[in-house]
Amino acid sequence: MSDPNGERSEGGAAGVDPAWPLELTGVTESVVTTLGPNDLWNVAALGVHASADGDGDTDETGYPTTWARTWGRTRTWRNFRERGAGVIQFTPDPLAFAEAALTIWEEPDPVIDAADAWVRVDVERAADGERGGTQWVDWLLHPRETELRRERVGALDRASLAVVEATVAASRLDVPTYDTDELLERLRFYDEVVATAGGDHARAAFDVIDEATDWRGL
Repeated sequence: MSDPNGERSEGGAAGVDPAWPLELTGVTESVVTTLGPNDLWNVAALGVHASADGDGDTDETGYPTTWARTWGRTRTWRNFRERGAGVIQFTPDPLAFAEAALTIWEEPDPVIDAADAWVRVDVERAADGERGGTQWVDWLLHPRETELRRERVGALDRASLAVVEATVAASRLDVPTYDTDELLERLRFYDEVVATAGGDHARAAFDVIDEATDWRGL
């Protein structure tokens, strides 16, 4: 197995591949782990943005550029800034995604159990700014190593998709530039989708959203 803690191997050694383990289009939701000052890996949600079709931008590996945006002075922002690296992971598990997005989650190892694939990336600060009083930073993602841990038959799961969208709405509840009533309406809709179409993991994921935000009492 490749080691996401390891240094980049030279000369195209086995296990080192700068390509991503899946085709990236638009924004692909992922889980990212970054090493904190306590030597534990912080687990968070991260949207991976693919370059626009046909823009021709590539990084030094010759692959299309990919990037991600952090909002505020989060643990991911801090660790990207101080470590310059992270491990991006792809999982269909809605519970893992909800916990990554809305809770403080730290692990001794960089790859979570629910990850189907991971990519170790170096990050490079590309741009920054402010919107609605919140700082944002764009980071270029340079893949250094990847591993496909398991293959699954893909299928669209309405409840899991609803959980992802609900975490986005829930994370914006305290942001003044977003309308709270509109966000609550979205959360009620996604809650109904999960209640009618979700399995145990999707329902447990929505429990995480409830506990992290107490949105039902707003």
